[in-house]
Amino acid sequence: MTSNSNFLKLCQEAFKAAYDATFELVGTDSASSFVGMGADGTPTTSIDQVAEDAIVEALKADGRSMRVLSEELGELIIGKSPEFSVVLDPLDGTYNASSGIPFYSVSIAFASHDLSDLRFGYVSNLALKEEFHAEAGKGAYLNGKTIRPSHNSDLKSLCASVYGYRQNVERTRKIYSNIRRVRLFGSVALELCYVASGRLDAFVDVRRALRVTDVAAGQLILEEAGGSVTDGYGNLLRLPDNVTARVDMVASNGHVHEKILHLLSGG
Repeated sequence: MTSNSNFLKLCQEAFKAAYDATFELVGTDSASSFVGMGADGTPTTSIDQVAEDAIVEALKADGRSMRVLSEELGELIIGKSPEFSVVLDPLDGTYNASSGIPFYSVSIAFASHDLSDLRFGYVSNLALKEEFHAEAGKGAYLNGKTIRPSHNSDLKSLCASVYGYRQNVERTRKIYSNIRRVRLFGSVALELCYVASGRLDAFVDVRRALRVTDVAAGQLILEEAGGSVTDGYGNLLRLPDNVTARVDMVASNGHVHEKILHLLSGG
């Protein structure tokens, strides 16, 4: 696999391409205009497409052969013999970007061909100076400084993102009634990084709505920071090798993980 510094440099180039392509669209009516259905089965807006096109061009310009999995295009092979896979969410938080809410990001993960081995994760806020990255076995960083999750182990003082409204309300009801604060920001990749950096204590989504592009980079960043990630039943989370399959996730600082799983199970 390619070195950490090369992956980080490529991510930064991709991020700059996405930023330059989208900043004038943010908060405008045209940002949210429908341009088609993405390969992941969800609507693609103008700002989504512009961000993806810009990043794909940056990846092509890198010169290495790679397999790209992205929300809008599905799968793309660049070159003839891919050295690695890239899991890309060119704009995580489309509604926020379209509405001018400053919480939306680029999410990029590098992995082995079948995604069984995550090697590098990058999540950067397109609206604020927040660049998270991690390399397997080498820790997690925010703007170059080491990050760690919170030490909070008390449910009564917990602050968590909990996505369980509309669907799966019953499974999440006990979490809502047992923790102190719930915050839903609308960019899963960034929210996982906020758990990694101690800004949130946990992230829960049991709607079975998450795609690999939403969580691959954030999962590695959180695990490298020292947090815990499982599916909604406490099992090892296996990332699907396509953009259409859905998973659920419990991600935490590690100290409250079993307590959250207990609440989800009806305990």
